[in-house]
Amino acid sequence: MLIVAGHLKVIDRDRYLAQCREVVELARAAPGCLDFGIGPDLVDPDRVNVFERWVGRAEVEAFRGAGTSGELDGQIVGADVREFTYDSETRL
Repeated sequence: MLIVAGHLKVIDRDRYLAQCREVVELARAAPGCLDFGIGPDLVDPDRVNVFERWVGRAEVEAFRGAGTSGELDGQIVGADVREFTYDSETRL
């Protein structure tokens, strides 16, 4: 499995999140997506937290295609997002 987690710094968080709604809906419906969330940070008003869980790399790449749209990219002023792979899990 593949986990994508981290945060983005954006110019206008409320506007950015509103524009991401369709991305979240599409991701959650995509083959191989186990979870996908983008949400506001509770402390930093310019920060958006990102969490994704996928079956594997092929599914992530198929969903991402060419990447985000120019309009969304233009609102991102910083990022620290990383990918993690793992082969076991424990339900809590």
